[in-house]
Amino acid sequence: MLAHPKHWPSWLLLGLIYALGRLPFPVLWALGSLAGRLGYLLARDRREVARRNLAICLADRTPAERERVLRAHFGWLGVAALSQGVGWGISRARLQRLVRIEGRERIDTAVAEGRATIVLVPHFVGLELGGAAFTALVHPGVYMYQKIRNPVVDWQVRRARRQYGSRSIERHDDLRGLIRALREAIPFFYLPDQDGGRNGVFVPFCGVSASTVPMLGRFAAMSDAQVIPTFARYLPWGRGLELRFASPLEDFPTGDREADTAHMNRAIEAEVRAMPEQYFWVHRRFKTRPPGEAPIYPPKRRRKRKRR
Repeated sequence: MLAHPKHWPSWLLLGLIYALGRLPFPVLWALGSLAGRLGYLLARDRREVARRNLAICLADRTPAERERVLRAHFGWLGVAALSQGVGWGISRARLQRLVRIEGRERIDTAVAEGRATIVLVPHFVGLELGGAAFTALVHPGVYMYQKIRNPVVDWQVRRARRQYGSRSIERHDDLRGLIRALREAIPFFYLPDQDGGRNGVFVPFCGVSASTVPMLGRFAAMSDAQVIPTFARYLPWGRGLELRFASPLEDFPTGDREADTAHMNRAIEAEVRAMPEQYFWVHRRFKTRPPGEAPIYPPKRRRKRKRR
């Protein structure tokens, strides 16, 4: 099936990404920065989404300061896009050279003690390389996966994430397998900081009510897990990536779904303010509004259909 000619363009794209991943990282950083700046000029809709997110989340900064963050953000998006293939089949030795790990004793201690651990990973642009480093250099884990429409890309992404022993659980699968893995002290790599839709709960994010996935507290309660916020940050000038394990969330969970979800958001907000250039601003984080509130983003532009 995947060898069908209709998939050949996807295979060519994967080959290009793989080849780029073999370049020296400073070269990738330079090329990615240029590609990202070009994306800033061309991706009008995404640029406007990011600009509105920054106006909400960095309201205490001047428009000029936010615009500098926005331009820098697109540069880092380019770096992330071009370095996507770095973790595909890479040796542990190269990962060790590229990735600086801080606070890993928190994970090592939890695994050694048989403690259930949820690794809370917000959507910073370095999370793919950070995930590869976590699996290869720290501990194989379990992660939640949503199938990608393109079957070739889906196959490659799954293959890359499993190459060092991690295993995936489909987002809509029975959760018993996940809870069992947590109780076996297999770390759970969890990314819950995107728009939760109508199934989310409305809690503050940067001072604005945002639909948020409320499952972190539930997962922690069901498995008696500690939650360790973890942040991936690209280093400037192509020096690699920093993967930092912060202190576990205190007094968590409480059993109050909204309070626990708001606690999670506050932990993410603190890091967003510390390195705003690398948070994933092009996502419509405030897409779902509370009943009666006006949309934050302009409607998507629809392509005009060609008349036959």
